[in-house]
Amino acid sequence: MPTFRVKGSFYARRDYWQAFSKQHEADSLAIATDWALSEIGGCHSVKRHLIRIESVSEISVAPPA
Repeated sequence: MPTFRVKGSFYARRDYWQAFSKQHEADSLAIATDWALSEIGGCHSVKRHLIRIESVSEISVAPPA
């Protein structure tokens, strides 16, 4: 299953956007993006319209030794 890296920022407090980078195994780019929105929203109590996705890219991850 491919691994995706989602980068962006979310509104943490007044006039401050916190950067984030999340990695997730998913079947598609859309599923990985939705997962990142859910993860940030759930952990930091941020609504989805206050989360900015800057890039989503497929990455290669080395298998564990």
